[in-house]
Amino acid sequence: MWEIDLSYRAEFEDSFLRLEEKASVLRAKRPLSAAALKKIRESLTIEWTYHSNGIEGNTLSLRETQMVLQEGITVKGKTLREHFEAFNHEKAIDLLYNLAGQDSQLRCIDILSLHAMVLRSIEDESAGRIRNAGVRISGANFAPPNASKVSGLLDELIQFTESNPQQLNILELATVFHHKLVWIHPFFDGNGRTARLAMNLLLMRNGYPPAIILKDDRKKYYDALNQANQGNYQKLTLLMLQAAERTLNIYIQALPGHEEDYMDISSLVREPDMPYGQEYISLLARQGKIDAHKEGRTWVTSKRAVLAYTEAQQKKTIKN
Repeated sequence: MWEIDLSYRAEFEDSFLRLEEKASVLRAKRPLSAAALKKIRESLTIEWTYHSNGIEGNTLSLRETQMVLQEGITVKGKTLREHFEAFNHEKAIDLLYNLAGQDSQLRCIDILSLHAMVLRSIEDESAGRIRNAGVRISGANFAPPNASKVSGLLDELIQFTESNPQQLNILELATVFHHKLVWIHPFFDGNGRTARLAMNLLLMRNGYPPAIILKDDRKKYYDALNQANQGNYQKLTLLMLQAAERTLNIYIQALPGHEEDYMDISSLVREPDMPYGQEYISLLARQGKIDAHKEGRTWVTSKRAVLAYTEAQQKKTIKN
């Protein structure tokens, strides 16, 4: 059984609390109105499909992904595989929502079913099946385990996740599960997309919306996975927190009376009574120290978030 080095944990204590408070607000307001929920899910499905496939090299743009999924249009110059990847990921998300609604333990069959959907009509002979030979990963700093060990390692991962021996919070647990599934690399292809889907099964069963790793963060994401291979989960945890906060904000913004005035940081610093400049606020956002999320390549936050951070820092100074 794995022992996770949690020396980084104190750095994210405030972020864990902030996100759990947001998740609590969301849980208290459920069920959301059917119309609002339908609109959010449709939008997130397109974004999620675009970003997850894009991380793996799919060249469909966000608009092209929308055209393929919502309008059934074949995009000129794009491969048949890229179209199937979009359709399949959408269906895998539908399956994920069904699985998340079931009050049951994580099962190996859930992971295999998601993978089968991801590779449907692309590599039918290996879809939903554990690999039976070795693989190598370009750019990774490790060699995946021998094929003969994969089934046992998957069982160990599921047991670790369900028993949670170190009492990780759900954001930490999803982060570790995600990394370990990628590390085991149970399939010949589709491991990344399947891992990003399966980690969200944990989050969604615990009242969180899905966390979507952005295509623009691809290099940062792979660097974080490589660090996790060496036992350091700091960067991957930060990336997970940022992804989770973004979708929490999207859901909460749809709640009556919970609209937050998020704006890009360059505009925010022109607001009166701003205690910091653009560079420092951007740093706080990138480090996860304030309520902020990315829209494309742009960080957005709110005046309330910055002032709340300032107040918290002043209280710490007085206390010390």
